[in-house]
Amino acid sequence: MFKKILIANRGEIACRVMRTAHKMGIVPVAVYSEADAQALHVKTALALGGEAVLVGPAASSESYLVIDNIVKACKETGAEAVHPGYGFLSENKRFAERLEKEGIAFIGPPVGAIEAMGDKIESKKLALAAGVSTVPGFLEAITDPEEAVRISNDIGYPVMLKASAGGGGKGMRLAWNDKEAREGLVSAMNEGRSSFGDDRVFIEKFIEEPRHIEIQVLADGQGTCLYLGERECSIQRRHQKVIEEAPSPFLDEATRKAMGEQAVALAQQVKYRTAGTVEFIVDKDRNFYFLEMNTRLQVEHPVTELVTGYDLVEWMIRVAYGEKLPMKQSDIKLTGWAIEARLYAEDAERGFLPSTGRLSRYIEPQAVEGKVRVDSGCYDGAEISMFYDPMISKLVVGGKDRASAIAELRRAIDGYVVRGLSHNMPFLANLAKHPRFAEGRITTNFIAEEYPDGLTEAHLKPDDPDLFAAIAAVIQDRIEQRERRISGQEQGREPDLPSDYTVFLGDKDAQEISLHLERGEDGDRLTLGDRTLFIESGWRPGMIIFRATVDDELRLFQVDRDGAGFVLSHDGARIRALVLEARHAGLRRLMPYKPPPDMSKFLLSPMPGLLVRLSVSPGDAVEAGQELAVVEAMKMENVLRAVSNGTVKTAHAAQGDGLAVDQMILEFE
Repeated sequence: MFKKILIANRGEIACRVMRTAHKMGIVPVAVYSEADAQALHVKTALALGGEAVLVGPAASSESYLVIDNIVKACKETGAEAVHPGYGFLSENKRFAERLEKEGIAFIGPPVGAIEAMGDKIESKKLALAAGVSTVPGFLEAITDPEEAVRISNDIGYPVMLKASAGGGGKGMRLAWNDKEAREGLVSAMNEGRSSFGDDRVFIEKFIEEPRHIEIQVLADGQGTCLYLGERECSIQRRHQKVIEEAPSPFLDEATRKAMGEQAVALAQQVKYRTAGTVEFIVDKDRNFYFLEMNTRLQVEHPVTELVTGYDLVEWMIRVAYGEKLPMKQSDIKLTGWAIEARLYAEDAERGFLPSTGRLSRYIEPQAVEGKVRVDSGCYDGAEISMFYDPMISKLVVGGKDRASAIAELRRAIDGYVVRGLSHNMPFLANLAKHPRFAEGRITTNFIAEEYPDGLTEAHLKPDDPDLFAAIAAVIQDRIEQRERRISGQEQGREPDLPSDYTVFLGDKDAQEISLHLERGEDGDRLTLGDRTLFIESGWRPGMIIFRATVDDELRLFQVDRDGAGFVLSHDGARIRALVLEARHAGLRRLMPYKPPPDMSKFLLSPMPGLLVRLSVSPGDAVEAGQELAVVEAMKMENVLRAVSNGTVKTAHAAQGDGLAVDQMILEFE
């Protein structure tokens, strides 16, 4: 077996590959940019007895994507093989060719397979040749808008125009009519050219009510090629996956077998070796069509590992070393259910804008073999940089069936603490309890249909306000118990603890809930009207997680102090709670509500980032929809536009400035 391998990646996938390498007795080598000197993958490599090599400045184009620097690191450390992870150089045929030339093993597929499957037009032609079901379409490059209209009419609207070299949602346009076909072709060509240096675009039928389901394949290049079940990846936002699961709640055994056999046929057509994924789009009648093949390890591979019991990274390494797969297709069994949720540094309440900053608090839910797994590239105090992908970690859970896996996911999310920057955990929590998700009635349109405006205050309202009020009262009571034990009090004259509380949930127009609390040896009994709750908890003031048994059911709440009250988060809900003694509640009702200041005359930065362009100056008249500024964050340019007509009074920031979230950029008269 290899003695030393280099992982040409960063973040959670680099850490995940290192753990398997270490388990196999292989020394891991990390590479890092200047921005990642203190990153977890660097610390992990060193902790496992490996090495870490600097490969360039912060920008990935000057570090992780520089083939010469990666090869040099291999030679300096004596690494015999390279695992590319996903992204960066994982599907770069020039990288695979260079490693082969240098005598360094590539823990991935043959160059020919990378080349064949990396081109969407050619891959569909190969799929047809292998007998794989494909979406009806025109598989030649189109450059003339009128030709695009003619072909679209032949296929029948709606159609999807796709850049041949595209990926990650780039270079894709949906057209429902001739006008959109013309405009979509030009846009897809422009985006393909600017993102991939390739402006070839093809057209195919758009499948309505689609599901995105992919098949995991594993081949040794010596005659054995297997499929390891499927993954349901339909919950997406702008073509980026958010939640994945295995198996799919939609497939039956016959469809699974048919899709698996076609995936294997395609892999064999290109003489595939290593782990790979064949992606399909599936309509409401379980008709399936080839989408593309990813010639690398997928982000969501852990759900397949949980239900099959196979370590995909281990088999990638063994196959790259020349070992033959010992299992047969009949050996592959799917046991239980697994779900993965991707934790991103993005604000679901602000249109999913990216966020950066330091993780001031970062506590992962406790790992439990087969039930809870966290693949993370971060730690308490780590920095989320603007230079790379905003994914913080992947939360993976397992259960004996889908219902128990969903329940495990909801509990794990409640126990996952992330502070210091905006993130999508509240959104994931809300998704996990959504009735449509629970029923498995999901398509790739799920988020657009159910969350058209992102995560709103309405989504965050508690389903059970009484429960939140009761938890808030217990928390406040524990705080008051501690305060009443302060030293220096005259014995026998300590103030009495109240038993009657009023809880105000929310801010303006807060909901009032009155309750009576009885303290006991084993827990607290709370009476709210005709309802009684018994709460047992070892919570103490200062703890961020309130772990309690409520009427024999485990519940986890997150507690954040907010002035005289605190904010409670639980099961996709979040609300501010203020707990007062019942006799003081009347005074609270007399307090005037102080609304937040009117900031309508200011342009504020919606995210932390770099002000790359200021398009207007003081004195300029602007119209609604006009570009005002461009802020760059997480490799994305975000155009800020005027919401109404007006005149610029003052510029509070200049081009090139670093901006904090809600920092003033412009002021209007």
